[in-house]
Amino acid sequence: MPAPRIQILPDHSEQFVQTFAPKPDPVQEEMTTVADARGDRFPGEGSFPTVGQTVGGWLYQQARQSGIDRVFEFGSGFGYSAYWLARALTADGEIVLTERDRDELGLAREFMERGEFQATIQFEHGDAQSIFEQSTGDYDLVMLDHKNDEYPAAFDAVADRLSDGGLLVADNVMTAAIIETETLLAGLQDGELSDEANVHTQGVYEYLQTVRSDQRFATRLVPIGGGLAVSRLESGATEK
Repeated sequence: MPAPRIQILPDHSEQFVQTFAPKPDPVQEEMTTVADARGDRFPGEGSFPTVGQTVGGWLYQQARQSGIDRVFEFGSGFGYSAYWLARALTADGEIVLTERDRDELGLAREFMERGEFQATIQFEHGDAQSIFEQSTGDYDLVMLDHKNDEYPAAFDAVADRLSDGGLLVADNVMTAAIIETETLLAGLQDGELSDEANVHTQGVYEYLQTVRSDQRFATRLVPIGGGLAVSRLESGATEK
């Protein structure tokens, strides 16, 4: 059975952060209820693994920045994080949701259709990376929240498809029920990961080592939710 997720922020700190975040609307509150009701399907998580209100509010604030119009999600589940992002986008914006599970994507569509959004919303069923590679143009914000062991390959695909100053956000890079947190931390400190680490931990380790050594990106860790790696493509770093 997976280990319980390690809580990064104490409850009172989480509550302080949420006072500065936008409040969830009634549809998002319903989505949280749905996630909680499905918790028995995800041992160690306590609920269906959404990013939660704190990370959702943070994503909303990032997407509100000037220049964020095109958004792509690797792994959307039933649309919780996409809903926060879509709330922030203007009529010029567009967001692409991707999900392997057809039922989850259908539920995401149901929730998103009830939201009051200005942006164009696209729903794609299948492998996120394949869908991304078949798309055209650059994106201003890309969210990785699919299988951790696929993060390194996703970086290779996304790195040259971000706009100048674009954001690449990877979720669950510090803790999750399937991540061996202490093993990951030791590997990052030592520069070498244990051969016994599981594939999810290996994927996060390789991803973090890659983004922090890539001079095109400025990367920071944000200790909310399961931990976010936020990489900004430096202006002019990549010639198109």
